Amino acid sequence: QLQLGESGGGLVQPGGSLRLSCAAAGFRLDDYDIGWFRQAPGKEREWVSCISGRYGSTHYAESVRGRFTISRDNAKRSAYLQMNSLKPEDTAVYSCAAVSVWAVLAGTCPATSAPYVHWGQGTQVTVSS
Repeated sequence: QLQLGESGGGLVQPGGSLRLSCAAAGFRLDDYDIGWFRQAPGKEREWVSCISGRYGSTHYAESVRGRFTISRDNAKRSAYLQMNSLKPEDTAVYSCAAVSVWAVLAGTCPATSAPYVHWGQGTQVTVSS
């Protein structure tokens, strides 16, 4: 069974940093595109970033570009989201998701939630002083 699990969330002051991890079980991570999403209370789920499985290309939402960095370690079956210069508006539940590289357009990774098939349970990130 394919499973994803996030960790690394917590409470951080504005300007601080957190590193989220997404651990995969039951499948080879390099066969999948990985996306990070977030959902704040009362708001819709928002795409944050993704990294393609085939080429390792990375993509970011405008709201986090320059502050967040997505990466992956296929040997460890893990993906990461390094979040720097955090702002209160980054407060949300962050989830990782995966979709097979064979199910999406080659060379990129989906920037919407619909194509992703496998989801983690999410980890809370709170940015507050």
